[in-house]
Amino acid sequence: MAVMEVRNPRSGEMDYRFDPTSAAEVEAKAKKARDAQRAWFSGGLERRIAILKKWAESLGRHAADITAALSVDTGRTRISHEELGAVEHFIHGYCEAAPQVLAQPFRKFSHNDEIVFKTTLVPYPLVGVISPWNFPLVLSFIDAIPALVAGAAVMIKPSEVTPRFVEPLQRSIDEVPELAGIITLVRGAAETGQAVVANSDAIVFTGSIATGRKIAVAAAQAFIPAFLELGGKDPAVVLAGSDLARAATSILRSAIYNTGQVCYAIERVYVDASVHDDFVAELLRQAATLRRSFAAGDGGHYGPFIFEAQGAIVETQLQDAVARGAKILSGGKVETVGGAIWLDPTIVTDVDHTMKIMTEETFGPVVPVMKFKTVEEAARLVNDSVFGLSGAVFGPDTHTAGDFATLMEAGGVSINDTELQRGMMFDGEKTAFKMSGMGGSRYGATSILRYVRKRALIANEGGIKPLTELAEIEA
Repeated sequence: MAVMEVRNPRSGEMDYRFDPTSAAEVEAKAKKARDAQRAWFSGGLERRIAILKKWAESLGRHAADITAALSVDTGRTRISHEELGAVEHFIHGYCEAAPQVLAQPFRKFSHNDEIVFKTTLVPYPLVGVISPWNFPLVLSFIDAIPALVAGAAVMIKPSEVTPRFVEPLQRSIDEVPELAGIITLVRGAAETGQAVVANSDAIVFTGSIATGRKIAVAAAQAFIPAFLELGGKDPAVVLAGSDLARAATSILRSAIYNTGQVCYAIERVYVDASVHDDFVAELLRQAATLRRSFAAGDGGHYGPFIFEAQGAIVETQLQDAVARGAKILSGGKVETVGGAIWLDPTIVTDVDHTMKIMTEETFGPVVPVMKFKTVEEAARLVNDSVFGLSGAVFGPDTHTAGDFATLMEAGGVSINDTELQRGMMFDGEKTAFKMSGMGGSRYGATSILRYVRKRALIANEGGIKPLTELAEIEA
């Protein structure tokens, strides 16, 4: 396979190269992973927990190198440190929860106390993980860690757009000999990803609906489960009586975080007509306080686009909106400066659902605002989407906002704030609605159970039925 060249999001230069993992290499690595997995599982949960905690310590020792490489991959520093901290949090959180989640005591049949049974949990031998470029480290391990705790081996293919962090990450894994074959990292594009699906016993994918469909088809043909975490077009609703400053801050923070390159970013806003103008004015006032971050520690709030093609996608959506009558009140210009592709926080009004900016995933720092007259109209607009990842609603109080939240077709709805689901990693569950995903909740400690099959062991401690019970009876 040809050497792959990788663009630096801050300089625009192709300054990194790597050899992609071939399909034959993936197959060989998968065989080694399955061989290693048997001992990983049979060694027991306590041993797995000890080894994963040992790896967490190794991550700490390699933190500087991992975050430095990740910062080059993504063009941002603070969030790169957040990613590493999150992975360490995943390890400790799932290790703490696992003994209770995986406990399966002997029980008796409710109708026959002479029959005892126990459900044994058998992990899928090899779980494949294909992760995207917007959060390369976190989204490589948000699903891999619970699979490892469950007793599976994992094969992870991060995005070819952001591959630099894999080298120092691999060194942290190599420092823990017990993880040889248990965590396998491969790099490459579509061909490598296809090989991962073909050689896995279960597959997890985070990314676009279009690619998710292809993986779902491939998984169905291979007859393996697919857990798909796909795109979002998260709405926020601002009801009359809301704290407009609070709503503007929360919505803007969500839309601008990671330059809007977040699946659960707020990407469309519906505001009661009675407060629309005041809300837009507050949004503009706050947006004017934000500035570009050109280097680590400079106090800037957002960086350039990570993926070169993303700027063009957002620009096309903005052009389509303007052609259909939308007004851009701030930002709106995608520009290249020193090789980096930038878009300042962009506030758009006079939008409607004929525009791509309101119906397609944007993945950029854009806040389109549409007014509504009635709650019924707002609910209709919110749910007029193929997406159903998450959303938010602001109201004069929790009860009023909560009532509206129950009308929203989304897996997680934040009330009087945005992105609250980020904090419920081990505490609660949520699933994606519509085309935003399938395959059960990746949230909650019980997500460990996504990676096991259930085998019942059933014992009869009493008598058995005699053959005479087979005799036919009269009609």
